[in-house]
Amino acid sequence: MKRITYILPLFLLATVLSSTAIAGGEGTVPSKKNIVTVAVEAGSFTTLAKALTATGLVDALKGDGPFTVFAPTDEAFAKLPKGTLEGLLKDKEALKEILLYHVVKGNVGSKAVKDLKSATTLSGMDVHIAVKDGNVMINSAKVISADVAASNGVIHVIDQVLIPHKH
Repeated sequence: MKRITYILPLFLLATVLSSTAIAGGEGTVPSKKNIVTVAVEAGSFTTLAKALTATGLVDALKGDGPFTVFAPTDEAFAKLPKGTLEGLLKDKEALKEILLYHVVKGNVGSKAVKDLKSATTLSGMDVHIAVKDGNVMINSAKVISADVAASNGVIHVIDQVLIPHKH
């Protein structure tokens, strides 16, 4: 049940980020708006905004950064088991860990991501990065839209919620 609890917060973060990423493309001019503002203005990330607010991460992601966010789509979050989000909103530490598992310190654009094998997230755990059949994969999630620019980093939209696995 603990894994399910972690999945929902991460999904919310990804949802906010994914709507932002859809508007961008490689080589886009940096936005004057931070990652959170870009996500909220997209209009599709109310749950992510709620999760970020509940965990106190809004101000952190509005900070100077730079940050790279791997953001799951609304469809990815919809795949989560019923009650997962509600459970995560009650377990703020689990939610925070999931959200931080979607964020990497630094501005890592799609060209740089393709050359990496892994990246350490703000949760302290690594995500694995690979190119498979021409697609960039973050763990088992596919990047479906890359390089959505913000003033303090970049968003890459992914098709699954990333779930941290402790060893």
